[in-house]
Amino acid sequence: MTALLEARGVAKHFGGVKALQAVSLTIRRGEVYGLIGPNGAGKTTFFNCMTGLYVPDGGGFVFDGQPLQVNAPEQAAARGIARTFQNIRLFGQMTALENVMVGRHVRTRAGIFGAILQTSATRAEEAAIRQKAIDLLHYVQIEDRADDLAQNLSYGDQRRLEIARALATEPKLLCLDEPAAGMNGTETAELRQLIEGIRQDGTTVLLIEHDVKLVMGLCDRVAVLDYGALVIEDVPAVVQKDQRVIEAYLGA
Repeated sequence: MTALLEARGVAKHFGGVKALQAVSLTIRRGEVYGLIGPNGAGKTTFFNCMTGLYVPDGGGFVFDGQPLQVNAPEQAAARGIARTFQNIRLFGQMTALENVMVGRHVRTRAGIFGAILQTSATRAEEAAIRQKAIDLLHYVQIEDRADDLAQNLSYGDQRRLEIARALATEPKLLCLDEPAAGMNGTETAELRQLIEGIRQDGTTVLLIEHDVKLVMGLCDRVAVLDYGALVIEDVPAVVQKDQRVIEAYLGA
């Protein structure tokens, strides 16, 4: 498989804290790639640098064969990188359907004049957006909650809704930040099936997750960060036996 994303010596400092220390790794097209490590290891900082929330202090990214230089998440989404957040960020006062439609607008063409004049092309595009959102709610199996306010959905359904909204941008790379956090065993098993389905349908997945059992059973390859540095990048069977990984999680 060819590389979809390459991180080349990515560094990020917050004062004297080295959140990322020259991290280099490669995510291949079509794989589920796990990024794990203890709390404070730099996992979410890596996501934030990649998606435009932070500007790296050193190094950079190559995405789909081109340098990745984005200053905001919407720019990353336009390039083909979508993400969810560790803390759910939905529009609580909007319906589930409306939340997904918002995500879809990054792929629309109608401008402000079309929206004001409500041209036939604009109306057709809005109808297509709505239908795509309905299809995605069906894909993540919460189509029966389409008209419910996002804030009224269960925790597990809110996680699914976030994934549907991210998928609405038609990403080449879907980045999930601790999607299983707070889920029970049944919900986690259903999440695993959903991620496997997303990969099978052609989207590469980058997964940050504290559920090591989920990561090792789902991911093709895994990278481990500790104190902002890359410890190892390899297949799960090798990673989980690495003494440096064991020490990072359990202490020397």
